Amino acid sequence: MRLRISHTTTYRYEPAATGVIQVLRLTPGSHDGQYVADWQIDVSADTKLDMHHDAFGNVTHVLTIGATEDLTITAEGLIETNDTGGVMRGTDERFPPQLFLRSTDLTEPSPAMATFTREIGGAEGDAISFLHALMTRLNDHMTFDSDPTHSGTTAAEAFTLRRGVCQDYAHVFIACARAGGIPARFVSGHFLRADGEVHQQAGHAWAEAYVPSLGWVGFDPANAICSTDAHARVAIGLDYLGAAPVRGTRYGGGLETLTVAVKVDQAGRQFQSQ
Repeated sequence: MRLRISHTTTYRYEPAATGVIQVLRLTPGSHDGQYVADWQIDVSADTKLDMHHDAFGNVTHVLTIGATEDLTITAEGLIETNDTGGVMRGTDERFPPQLFLRSTDLTEPSPAMATFTREIGGAEGDAISFLHALMTRLNDHMTFDSDPTHSGTTAAEAFTLRRGVCQDYAHVFIACARAGGIPARFVSGHFLRADGEVHQQAGHAWAEAYVPSLGWVGFDPANAICSTDAHARVAIGLDYLGAAPVRGTRYGGGLETLTVAVKVDQAGRQFQSQ
């Protein structure tokens, strides 16, 4: 599948900020099942993007600008994908899987989540069956709702609310998988929706879990599917904070307004006017 992706982030500062630093994890990498045919990042300000790879191997850019009233960052390009059944091959692995057993503030399991995990059972034996069951049970347990949660909502809070967005589903899945002794990590990226809607208000998030016989396998609990050729993988981390598309800080200024516009479409797809 050929995915045409555009991700635009706009900040407005009132009054103007005296300085802004942003860390961008907006650039996908190529691996088995994903080839980045074309990709670029454009910034509205006159600045240099310093590129490096972070500890997890994510392509990372850092930008620093002076006084400004607004800042727009657009990442866009073309990615060719193939369905690998969720199994990841050819990715840049810099740490042993056991590192991803480590909990974080956003993925610390509550006692209720530990019970939820134990009730599924089988994590110590048939890991892949357990993970599929966890994904299905979690999708049944939660309802997709953007109102009650935010970027700092923890897995335990989302599990109690039984509501959240893809980030929350991923955090709960990761916390439960780790509670079952299975390494798991957060993935940020993009998703071509099956309903044909190409305009989205944010990127997508899912999880990867390590199965000894297969390696890393992608699970999208918000959609109750393994990752497919409709998924474009951008960055990984222990949780959202390590894979966030844009993170940064500003100096001075007052009110900050953030808007995000994402478009994910199948390249070459023709639309029939009604």
